[in-house]
Amino acid sequence: MKLSRRVEQLPSQFFAALAGKVAAAIAEGRDIINLGQGNPDQPTPPHIIRALQESVENPVTHKYSPFRGTDELKLAAAQFYKREYDVDLDPASEIAILFGSKIGLVELPLALMDQGELMLFPDPGYPDYLSSVPLADVTYDTFPLLEENDFLPDYTALTDEQKKLAKLLYLNYPNNPTGAVATKEFFEDTIALAQKNDIGIIHDFAYGAIGFDDYQPVSFLQTEGAKDVGVELYTLSKTYNMAGWRVGFAAGNKDMIEAINILQDHLFVSLFPAIQKAAAEALSGDQSCVTSLVKLYEQRRNVLLEECKRIGWDVTAPKGSFFAWLPVPAAFTSEEFADYLLKEANVAVAAGNGFGKTGEGYIRVGLLVEDKRIREAICRIEKLDLFQNKH
Repeated sequence: MKLSRRVEQLPSQFFAALAGKVAAAIAEGRDIINLGQGNPDQPTPPHIIRALQESVENPVTHKYSPFRGTDELKLAAAQFYKREYDVDLDPASEIAILFGSKIGLVELPLALMDQGELMLFPDPGYPDYLSSVPLADVTYDTFPLLEENDFLPDYTALTDEQKKLAKLLYLNYPNNPTGAVATKEFFEDTIALAQKNDIGIIHDFAYGAIGFDDYQPVSFLQTEGAKDVGVELYTLSKTYNMAGWRVGFAAGNKDMIEAINILQDHLFVSLFPAIQKAAAEALSGDQSCVTSLVKLYEQRRNVLLEECKRIGWDVTAPKGSFFAWLPVPAAFTSEEFADYLLKEANVAVAAGNGFGKTGEGYIRVGLLVEDKRIREAICRIEKLDLFQNKH
């Protein structure tokens, strides 16, 4: 049967292709150190698992969920934002429950845009942002994230035409793939741009819990006027190691939240109620697990930086997320370098150009393996004798 035009025009899945290369190498019996993945390697904290176990034994949770999610989870999300960011949210009208934040990122253009309208994406950026373009039958432009601007967009570089036509603008801080973070002043500039040009802001806050050197990432919603122009998407995947549970939420502008809810009324009957119970416990319960997790990632980041410096690889320390954005030696393109490391060092990394054309010249490394494996990966790369000025 012929596929629809929308499905035929979907971009190739970058991470699926990467996973295929790694799987083929492992099938050959090679010991691959996979630094290319974005999948948390730690288990979900025990108190969250216990909440699921207890909830799933209650027959009430075996029934359909309320279409727009349980009041308990929406209240927990609102209380989480008040506790962590001092942001006031109405659980009923300013929070939408999501099957992970990825689905919200794809749903929003379907819920808010008409055919042919323009959206703006960061480059480099999370590749799945692009999935919404053919599904919603809209158009897009990208804006570059450059190292000289601390990987923040320069809004003065947007053309008058882009500002006039754009309906949605996507941001993501702490940033995947660069590890950069946003400032309060940057979000103030973002809101001013949105208000002046009637642009909706979508902030992907997937790594909102992960900041280094005593830095707590800034929520877009902490800035005055944010709820007038946009929403923030939060996932429990990274903060609580719940990637496979597929639970997150959108928070902010009431009209945008209602648009998500209306669309989801026709697509889903919300999440399994027992998972919503466990998610509420994650947001409301003991947060020491989050503190420990951030310390673990910071320790791994420091090991990576120390080892890269030792072999003469000049890298910039990420301030947030669990990724590092490393420059590629001049003799290689990003993809060539990633393939070379997999072939010659049995180290898998994500090529920067997979995140957009501005990602050329970099690779993304995940802090999602143990310290000793990070050290071993850099030792393997060292043997390739690619870098000078060893320390």
